[in-house]
Amino acid sequence: MIDKPKISISNLHKSFGEKQVLQGIGIDIAAGKSLVIIGGSGTGKSVLLKCILGLLQADQGSIKIDNTETVGLNVRQQEKIAAKFGMLFQGGALFDSLSIWENVAFRLTHADGISKAEAKELAIEAMARVNLPARNADLRPAELSGGMQKRVGLARAIVTKPQILFFDEPTTGLDPITADVINRLIREQVTELGATAISITHDMASARHIADEIAMIFEGKIIWRGAADDVDSSGNAYVEQFVNGSADGPINVMGG
Repeated sequence: MIDKPKISISNLHKSFGEKQVLQGIGIDIAAGKSLVIIGGSGTGKSVLLKCILGLLQADQGSIKIDNTETVGLNVRQQEKIAAKFGMLFQGGALFDSLSIWENVAFRLTHADGISKAEAKELAIEAMARVNLPARNADLRPAELSGGMQKRVGLARAIVTKPQILFFDEPTTGLDPITADVINRLIREQVTELGATAISITHDMASARHIADEIAMIFEGKIIWRGAADDVDSSGNAYVEQFVNGSADGPINVMGG
């Protein structure tokens, strides 16, 4: 049990019709810690993240941010909580029609009411923190490589210096060297901001690099949690199978 957790989740359930996705998730995350949630496709990782973000409404259970219950909040109340968040989306989710700096500053100009001149200055500062030169500010996303687009997404996530950062499959589609660069940048920014971080991934190299702790979801429940350094000696057959990428084990990979 964590004293005064930044995020506290208990007995969380979410279903879509007859399909039960989250089946009593409970986990606490301390302030300033980086938790990576691993698990196969369809195990509930993304649904859990969306429930914490307020993009999906849980059917049952509790999600507390700084001891404030967020399940059942109205839109205005949810927006106040969401002001603490920064998010790096899986596909980058950049706006093709906007320049790089406008993508980074999107929240500043559209939600926070900051002038374009100030927003551009803050965007370029955030770009510098992820090693994106200012000369790229007026380019369009299509003019950048996949790795640089991912840096733009990271700059957008950190531009408001959020208290809580979310990373959705941050290295998907990247070559191993570029993925390592992104992992290093994520770790640096989490540390520099003192932010609490939640990431979901199936990339164990990424998980080991950015996590203080790792938790595994299987069939909508947390089945193991421990220090990142302990994931290779978890003693849990499900975790061992996932970490080793093995077809043999308790997880039925044949779908039958």
